[in-house]
Amino acid sequence: MIDPRLLRDDPDRVRAAQAKRGLSADVVDRALSADEARRSAITAYEQKRAEQKAMGKQVAQAQGDDKQALLARVKDVATAVKELEAAQTAAEQEWDEALRSIPNVAADEAPAGGEDNFATLEHVGTPREFDFEPRDHIELGRILGAIDLERGAKVSGSRFYFLTGIGARLELALVSMAMDQAREAGFTQVIAPSLVKPRAMEGTGFLGQAADDVYRIEGEDMYLVGTSEVAMAAYHSDEILDGASLPLRYAAFSPCFRKEAGSHGKDTKGIIRVHWFDKVEMFVYTTLEESYAEHDRLLAWEKEFLDKLGLAYRVIDVAAGDLGLSAIRKFDCEVWIPTQGKFRELTSTSNCTDFQTRRLDTRQRVDGDIKPVATLNGTLTAITRTIVAILETHQNADGSVTVPEALRPYLGGLEVMEPIG
Repeated sequence: MIDPRLLRDDPDRVRAAQAKRGLSADVVDRALSADEARRSAITAYEQKRAEQKAMGKQVAQAQGDDKQALLARVKDVATAVKELEAAQTAAEQEWDEALRSIPNVAADEAPAGGEDNFATLEHVGTPREFDFEPRDHIELGRILGAIDLERGAKVSGSRFYFLTGIGARLELALVSMAMDQAREAGFTQVIAPSLVKPRAMEGTGFLGQAADDVYRIEGEDMYLVGTSEVAMAAYHSDEILDGASLPLRYAAFSPCFRKEAGSHGKDTKGIIRVHWFDKVEMFVYTTLEESYAEHDRLLAWEKEFLDKLGLAYRVIDVAAGDLGLSAIRKFDCEVWIPTQGKFRELTSTSNCTDFQTRRLDTRQRVDGDIKPVATLNGTLTAITRTIVAILETHQNADGSVTVPEALRPYLGGLEVMEPIG
C-alpha cells in the first residue's frame, strides 16, 4: 500500500497519479474520509476507556449506596466502551481497505495513458530479413520435434503444450544459462513454490485488478502464482532485515500459471500466450533511495541475456495505466517476432518501492532505526516466448535453426537444431 503520510500530506499528488493511470480519484477522497473517521473513533474509544479506568478507582474507594450507584454507572460505561471499540475496529478496517485500493503512485517519468501510450526508449539490433519465406514457431516446432501442441490440448486443453526432444533441451539450457548469469551477477539462486497462501497473493497486489487472471485451488485456501515474484515478495514477510545486508538479490525459478482472462481470440495458436510456462525471475530487496538505480540494473541484466541470444528488441517505458497495482514504473523488452511482423513482450522489470513490503510487513533496521524496504522484479527468461523468438529469428531455409553461440555450451556444443525427418 502507499505511504499513509503521502495521502495525508499531499493528496493532490495521489489524485494526479490516479488521473495518470486513467482511474477515478474517488478512492482518495474515500481514504481521507476513512482516515478522519478512524481517528475520531480512536479518540472516542480512548476517552471512554479512560473514563472507565477512572471510575474503577472510584468504585474501589466508595462504600454503601455510593458504591452501588457507581457500579451501575460502570456497567453502562463498560457497554459504551465495547460499542466504541467495535466502532474503532470497523473504522480501522474501512481505512485499511480504502488505503489498499489505491495503486502505487506512478513515477513522474512514466508516460500517462493506457496500453498503447508507452514510450519507446531504444531499439537494440535489427530485425532479420529473410531471403526465403520464414516459418512460424508452430511449424518449426513440429519439424524439429520440439513442440507438441496437439497432445498438449488432448491432455490438458487449449493453451497447453508439451516440449519434447530439442524443445525440452532448450528449456533446460535457457534456465541454466539464466541462472548462471544471475549467479555471476551476485544473485542467490532459488527454486520457489508455485502455490501460495492468500496473504502472499494479496500482499503483492495480485488479488486486486489482476484477480481474474489468477487460479485458486478449490477447497483449499491456496493460489497458483502467475510469477515467482509473489513467493519471493512474501519470502521475507514479517521480518526486519539488517539494512547492511541490502540489497538482497534472488533469481527464482518456478512454473507460472495464468488464466489469460480477457485474451479470448488472441494468440490461440502456438505458445505465445499459454496457461502455464516456466520462468526465471529476478527479485530484489533494497532501499527506497537505491531502488531507482537498481531498476536500471535489472533492465541491463535483461538486455544482456537477450543480446546473448542474438535477438532484435525494443525497450519501452510502460504507460501508467498499464503498470499494474504495485509498480511505479515498468520497462518492457519486446522482441521482434518475424512471422508476426511486430514486437512482443518478452521481459518486464518493475520498481514497486515500498508498496508490497508495507502490505507484507517487511522492514529494515539501520543504526537502530526501522525503515521501509523497496522491492523490484525483473524477468530474466520466460521460457515459451524465448523459444518462439529463438526459433523464428535463427531459422534456416531447410527448417533447421542455428543455436545462438552463447547457448551452445548448455546444449552440449550443438550448433544447429536439425529437422527430425
